Amino acid sequence: MSRFPYGALLRLPGVGRLFAVSFVARIPHAMTGVVLTLHVVTALDRGYAQAGLVAGAMTVGMAVGAPWRGRLVDRLGLRRAIAPSIVVESAVWVVAPHLSYEALVGAAVVAGLFLVPVFSVTRQSLSVMVPLAQQRSAFALDSVAVEVTFMLAPVLGVVLATQVSTSVALTVVGSTTVLAGVLLFWANPPTRSATPLDTAAVVERARARVLGPDLVVVLLAALAASFVLIGTDVSLVAALNDEGRASDVGWMIALWAGGSVVGGLVHGARRRSPSPLALVAILALATVPAAFAPVPVWLALAVVLAGLPCAPALSSINATLVRLVPEHRRGEVMGWSGTMSTVGNALGAPLCGWVIDHGTPGHGFLTAAAVGGAVAVGGLVVLRVTSARRGGSVDDAAPRDDAAPVPADADGTPHARASAAADEPTVVTPREPLATEGVVVTEGVVVKDPAGV
Repeated sequence: MSRFPYGALLRLPGVGRLFAVSFVARIPHAMTGVVLTLHVVTALDRGYAQAGLVAGAMTVGMAVGAPWRGRLVDRLGLRRAIAPSIVVESAVWVVAPHLSYEALVGAAVVAGLFLVPVFSVTRQSLSVMVPLAQQRSAFALDSVAVEVTFMLAPVLGVVLATQVSTSVALTVVGSTTVLAGVLLFWANPPTRSATPLDTAAVVERARARVLGPDLVVVLLAALAASFVLIGTDVSLVAALNDEGRASDVGWMIALWAGGSVVGGLVHGARRRSPSPLALVAILALATVPAAFAPVPVWLALAVVLAGLPCAPALSSINATLVRLVPEHRRGEVMGWSGTMSTVGNALGAPLCGWVIDHGTPGHGFLTAAAVGGAVAVGGLVVLRVTSARRGGSVDDAAPRDDAAPVPADADGTPHARASAAADEPTVVTPREPLATEGVVVTEGVVVKDPAGV
């Protein structure tokens, strides 16, 4: 394969359009956190803690709703599954600027429950539109696109909220959220192959795989990665605030995301890569230098280093999930992956914050690295033990297709624009990962958050 495979990837039928649609559709999600926070603090005259409660309510809705919405995509097909989301999201965001604080908390839960599943659907579609030999590049490029979205969209949200009004900003978030659903409904990317291998034997193996330790440890890898990333977020903000350099947070986050973009592009161009658990362990290890780096120059270099494994780890997790899970369960399991990322955020932010309150920001970086690394290494040990017992490896146990599947709609009709992808030779390679990221506002400062679903 070419050292720079992205051109060939984007020339596959339908893939370029999928990336374009998903990039646009993710923008409102990346704006939501900061706009909601600014609206609560300025328009509703509440504190940041109460603003955090609104963001937390939406996160709870996302965590509960992601597996449910993924299961609907698996059972009903994309269009029938997201139609209710378009209607409900439209109603919620039309009224959101005019709600009281208490009503806004409830609306945030509903918005999270019915959030258009752009992240999981994109990855699910890539798994059937892209031949196995190119899936590493596809998932890496998806992670890179997420990083770019979260570098740009929060800035747009802040500009709208501060230069126009938070009501206008919320209206824009709502209208673009509905637009995202409509775009996805129009594009209707395939989430199921035209020739799924649903023989009784394969289905039986698939059930075992869904319930097996391989899948559990990869989901734990998603939790560990989110824990490391949110812990790094909180610690970075704390380090800069303690030095009186809060204004540097924006460009520091941009450097961190830039490192992730570079790492993702390099990772996607490689023929081989470590397992997702190993990459999460590397992610944890790469965070350690930030604990000892003086502000600002050495800390800037440290966050670039910490960013390099981000996109590779996240994309590898997604690609591995796709390989381990049968097509008829992928939407649901991608939803569970998003939920695990949300749990990682929910655990990492308060724990690292507590450690920082009772120590230093450096201790926060070390806590994120230690907990995330321990989960990843523990997962590697579990996989080695289970692999030894069955006399193979994780890759050996993963379901393998004899040919790249032809994408199809929910009724099994082959998807015309992806038929050419099925003619590509199939090469079984380790697949990779995901990047589900959102926005967190810590004391009014926008920082990156890996919990997007």
